[in-house]
Order: sequence, then C-alpha cells, then structure tokens
Amino acid sequence: MSEVPLSVLFGALAVLIVLSGCFSGSETGLMTLNRYRLRHLAKTGHRGARLADRLLARPDRLIGVILLGNNLINISAASLTTVIALRLGGEGAIGWATLMLTAAILIFSEVAPKTVAAIHPERVAFPASFALAPLLRVLYPAVWAVNMLANGLLRLFGVSLSEAENQHITQEELRTVVNEAGAMIPRRHQRMLLNILDLERAEVEDIMVPRNDIFGIDLDDDWETILGQITNTQYTRMPVYRESIDNIEGVIHVRRLITSLLKGTLSFEDLVANMREPYFVPEGTPLHTQLLNFQARRRRIGLVVDEYGDIMGLITLEDILEEIVGEFTTDPSAAIQDIYAQDDGSYLVEGGASVRDLNRILNWSLPTDGPKTLNGLILEHLETIPEPGTSLVLEGMPVTIVQVQENRVKMARLQPRRRRAIRHSTD
Repeated sequence: MSEVPLSVLFGALAVLIVLSGCFSGSETGLMTLNRYRLRHLAKTGHRGARLADRLLARPDRLIGVILLGNNLINISAASLTTVIALRLGGEGAIGWATLMLTAAILIFSEVAPKTVAAIHPERVAFPASFALAPLLRVLYPAVWAVNMLANGLLRLFGVSLSEAENQHITQEELRTVVNEAGAMIPRRHQRMLLNILDLERAEVEDIMVPRNDIFGIDLDDDWETILGQITNTQYTRMPVYRESIDNIEGVIHVRRLITSLLKGTLSFEDLVANMREPYFVPEGTPLHTQLLNFQARRRRIGLVVDEYGDIMGLITLEDILEEIVGEFTTDPSAAIQDIYAQDDGSYLVEGGASVRDLNRILNWSLPTDGPKTLNGLILEHLETIPEPGTSLVLEGMPVTIVQVQENRVKMARLQPRRRRAIRHSTD
C-alpha cells in the first residue's frame, strides 16, 4: 500500500462509502415497499417489481446478501482508513481517522441513503433489485452458510420464518387502507367498499321488511280485489298466501302476467299456474352469505323465518344491494318514507322505521345490537306500551310518542341533540 498514491486511496475510500450507502439504502427501500402495490406492479409485468418481489419472498437471504456486502465494504473502508492515517500522521492519527470515518459512514452511508429510501422506496428498491439478484447468486454459498447459522439460532428462541409468510391483511386493516386511500379512490367508491365489509356484521333481520308491512296477494280475496292489487302494485314480485302470510302459497312475478293482464284474459288459474314456490331464509343469516345464496339459487326475494318456522319478514336482493351502493333514490330525504323532517329540526318517524336506516341516512348513532325498529327500541327502553305524549331519551336524543296503535308505537317525534341536515352526495 505504500506505493499507492494517496489520491487513489482517497478515491477508493469514497467509492467504498458510496457502495455502503447503496447497500444501506437498498435494504431500507426493499423493506419499506408497499407489498400490495409491489404485487400489483409485478403482475402488470414491471421487471424491477418482479425482482423485488422475488427477493422479498425470502427475506433471510435478502438481508444476508445485503449485510454481507455492507459489512465487507465497511471493514474494507476501515482498513483503508487505517492505512491512510498511518501514511499521513502515524499511529497518532488512527484515532482521529476512526472518528472521521464513523461520521462519514453515519451521514453518507446510513442516515442520508436510508432517509431517501424511506421517502421514495420504489425509486431505490427497483434499481437495487437488478444488482442484488445477480449478487445473491454469486454470493449464495456464503449467504446460505450465514442464514443456516442465523436461522438455527432463531429457532432456539422459537422464531419461525413461516410466520412472515402467513401474515395477511385483516378486515380492519383493509378498512384502514380504504379510508386512507384519499383521492386515489373516489369517496363514493370508498363508501361502497366499506359497506361490503360491513355486510358481515349485519344479518337479514336487520334490513328485512317486517311481516306486518309485507304486501302480498290473499287468494281468499275476490278476483276483482286481486286484479286491482296486481294492476296497481309497485312491486315486481309479491308473496301469495291464504288468509295470512303464515299460509304462504308461493311468489308471483308480476311481469309474467303483464301480457294476459293487458289482453284482459288473466284468470285465477293463470295466477296460480305462474306462482313459484317460496324461498325461506333462516334468521341470523349474515347479509354477505345471503347475497351469495340469492346468486346461487337465482332468487331475488326470500321470507325470513325464525327457529319455529314462523315468518318474521321479507328480504329482497335489492335490500342487500342498497346496503352496498345506498338507496336507489336521488333524494336521500326520500329514501325512507317513514321519516318526515319538520321545520323545527325534529323528525316525525314511524315506529316501523329501521334503526340501521335512521343511522345511515340521518347520521345518527342509535344502538343496532338490539331491536331492529324504532318501535322495538322504545318498547325495550320503557318496558311497557307507552301512552301518546310520553317522553324519553334515547342515546341523548329526546323522543316523544305521538301516536300509538294497538300494541305498538305508530309515530314518534325525535329531536336530535343538534340540527343535522341530510347531506346530499355530490361525488
């Protein structure tokens, strides 16, 4: 080394410091990559993403080759610094040289490159992959030996490499990803994605039409009444029964009767012949499961039954889709006919209104883990059938009973704690 010019030694030292920074930056860049974006880019054919994904599949080998190269370079830089110090100032200069090399490596080989890599991981990681992949093949025997010893030591402490491979994103983590997507996903699409995740939390009885509100055809009615129902109905499918919904006979698709209805040839026998057998849905079925059941059975309407087989209500495919995309109306205030906004900021709400719908459309926070309707919520709170004029407080919201019909609350006035305008979506 005594014959090598100092300029060459300083140049070699600078190169080693730069190479050390490249190894340090590549380590941080590869480890901070967004794995899901990385896999997406790899599937689209991005070469750098493919190499990075292949390297990250075995993080022990990746870390092994990076640290092996980094340590070799740092040790070489330390040795070269010692030679330079001896030639410039003798043994007394070694201490100062060590301090200066430590500062140089810390700034130029660690902090600066790792900070850049953390801010722009893809810009650092993808080019680095083109160098690390062939380097891993060249140094594989040494990397394999180091990994074997290191992995053996980790097993003694109960650490398994398979744990990293089994880590998948959870539903709550996915929810956070969607919420933090910002402008990358339109707000309306974010709500739809979150609503899909929420389907698992809701059950069919949360959104079903209660049995008292089911509109159907009673075969025991006279033919003129039945004909009027078919002519004026706003529904495409209706249950058909005798005397009560408990004696269900089938479900009729009104469109199948249109031709005969227009010709005036529709008969009772045609009605019965076009009925389809009813489809029953057990209570407690999650909405995401029922959506798949509707698809598999090619049905669009089902009758919810309890454990005794008694009909509790009716659920349609449209009801579930509305949980995802929102109400099929242009005016959110008209999305539920059971809600009537008043000039003083209060709301007249029919007792059969769904608690989930009240929360979603009016941005309230009434409890949904108990009764499914406002009437049920009031009765559970009071534990008795109230008289008109009775007042109570639900979740900090004053409620006044306006009308009681038989054994249920027909209408109630709700006064939110502060005036909440129904927001119209513009995105």
